Amino acid sequence: MPRGRPRGSGLALDKPRGRMTAYAFFVQTCRSEHKKLHPDETVQFAEFSRQCSERWKTMSETEKKKFHEMAGKDKVRYDAEMRNYTPVNTGRRGRRGRGNKAPKDPNKPKRALSAFFYYANDERANVRAANPDFSVGEVAKELGRQWGELTDAEKLKYEKQAEEDRARYDRDMTIYRSGGATKKIKASNGHPVDAKHEDDDDEEDEDEESLNGGGAEDDDEDEDEDEDED
Repeated sequence: MPRGRPRGSGLALDKPRGRMTAYAFFVQTCRSEHKKLHPDETVQFAEFSRQCSERWKTMSETEKKKFHEMAGKDKVRYDAEMRNYTPVNTGRRGRRGRGNKAPKDPNKPKRALSAFFYYANDERANVRAANPDFSVGEVAKELGRQWGELTDAEKLKYEKQAEEDRARYDRDMTIYRSGGATKKIKASNGHPVDAKHEDDDDEEDEDEESLNGGGAEDDDEDEDEDEDED
């Protein structure tokens, strides 16, 4: 059975592949070089990612230029494909029968991210670059596998970020419930509450399902409960 999403259907499953950053192109290049030199070697991704990161930090802007140019071209490609893309309600949310739900309030604070989500946000581009044929679900599963192999010390950074974001969310929700959210709230973690986050929700749901077997539903339920309290 072919892996990933079906091609050429003209439906939402054909949503354009996301933009790649300059660093993601660099990691992809490193992966290709490594594969040519060591075709039979199994890559330990965590160590490989660390080495790529260290190498990137020492590169000059001149050395990085070609990767920034590649990222610029990919942005043009993505923008052009998105202009021709028409989403349809075939996603998990539509299948769950929640399509008749009232639109979410754009002023409502963005939900707090878990420690795993912060890790996934850091590493998703690297996993994509090292595995360009992976579907969204396969990327999420790989991120979940890597997360499970991290030590408590390695997870601490992300757990602190999640703790701070939860405090931000609780604080913003207090303001929101009191009727003080007359403008869009900009979260303390740098995430403005606007429509662009809708594009990230599918990937976040895929990531969380890879970690806990469907836990993304819980976050939606939390938001529903918040709305009921208003």
